[in-house]
Amino acid sequence: MSEQERLTILAIGGHVGDMELTAGGVLASHALKGDRVVTLALTAGERGVPAGRDMAEYREQKVREAAVFAEMLGGESIVFDIPDGELTNSEEMRYRVCDVIREVRPNIIITHFRNSMHKDHMTTHLIVNDARFFAGLSSLERDLPAHFASRLYYAENWEDAVDYKPYVYIDFDQEAYDLWVKAVSQHWFVTGSASFPYLEYYKHLARVRGIEARKQYAETFMVPAETMRVLKSDLM
Repeated sequence: MSEQERLTILAIGGHVGDMELTAGGVLASHALKGDRVVTLALTAGERGVPAGRDMAEYREQKVREAAVFAEMLGGESIVFDIPDGELTNSEEMRYRVCDVIREVRPNIIITHFRNSMHKDHMTTHLIVNDARFFAGLSSLERDLPAHFASRLYYAENWEDAVDYKPYVYIDFDQEAYDLWVKAVSQHWFVTGSASFPYLEYYKHLARVRGIEARKQYAETFMVPAETMRVLKSDLM
């Protein structure tokens, strides 16, 4: 695959693990095809610290987990130093994400859907939408030249379920599924959390969405409302 044919995907979550769980099968599939995968977590998600553990140490663990997941897909991970739960939709944050977009130069961005029970997810959605716009403005002078990511997707997340309706189904095969499960299992909360059976839920969801798509496995995504159009020349 030439560099011109190779896609770059930037998956931006509110916490380490958000994109790895919700879009990980698709990320693994693209990685196996030779595409570049980069994850960006705006916080580490350290407030989910296991009982009795030091939160600062758990944050370091989460950053390592993000790196291991990305490395297993041949990609890269970035984790901002924002405390979990304290993410704000500020000009500073929009410019920070804008700068990452200009540095990574993705063809595709994946992030959270607009509604969520988790404020960091909703805030991430707002930040990313504006940062994508800023990144594409050649008149906005930053350290790096402008870059516009032409495609934007919102991942399916059980915490972001209000008004979410699957619009795009993207399927992946057994090899990608196995790589995703192995990689995402490196995150402690995915396999060790007592509050929610994350791995079991998302493994079953991948199969259910695959069945709906008449495929083996799939993950679903929403897209910005202004891009929701289906073009056909005939009824078929």
